[in-house]
Amino acid sequence: MSLLTILLQAAAGIGIGKMGAGIGAGFAAIGAGLGIGNIGKDAMSAIARQPEAAGNIRTNMILAAAFVEGVALFACVVCLLIAIA
Repeated sequence: MSLLTILLQAAAGIGIGKMGAGIGAGFAAIGAGLGIGNIGKDAMSAIARQPEAAGNIRTNMILAAAFVEGVALFACVVCLLIAIA
């Protein structure tokens, strides 16, 4: 059974809009995970290059991760609102 067949069967039962909203929420979560992972990776390499700036880098890293998580939360809320409507 192919993935397309499974998706079409799911769409027939719940409606294509709700399925799209679920897929959108999943993409938002995946994007946030990748974004926060890249922030952490780059922060660790910056701290390795300049250990004396670790405090400032850590503060900026946490702030950027919070912004990415906030955008992902808004995207998931919009997808859930679409699914409810």
